[in-house]
Amino acid sequence: MKRYAISAFLILGACATPQERCINNATRDIQIVDRLIEESQATLARGYALERETIYRTEFQDCTPEATERDPKPRPRMCTVEVPQTVMRPKSVDLKDESAKLASLESKRATQAGFAQTSIAQCRSQFPE
Repeated sequence: MKRYAISAFLILGACATPQERCINNATRDIQIVDRLIEESQATLARGYALERETIYRTEFQDCTPEATERDPKPRPRMCTVEVPQTVMRPKSVDLKDESAKLASLESKRATQAGFAQTSIAQCRSQFPE
């Protein structure tokens, strides 16, 4: 499934104009910091964090061998496979530390925004539409 998502992203990325790709590269860090700010704000609103954890479930899967000349009707067979599943678990956090982290991220975002404006202007002059 992950392969398909990456392939779709690459195909869509290929459709972007050179200017759009340049601007996307210039603002990538801001997008990451924005996501971290949203996550921190949600943690403060909830009063606890959510931690991703991967657990494994056992599932049965058909592993009947392919038909051959020697065995045209192979006997059905089931196998067990371990399937990863991501779950969210609550985790306690120090809300004062989380508030300080949020303030730091917001300050970092303001700094990055200044640099991004310069980079965006360069992208627009380098790749006019």
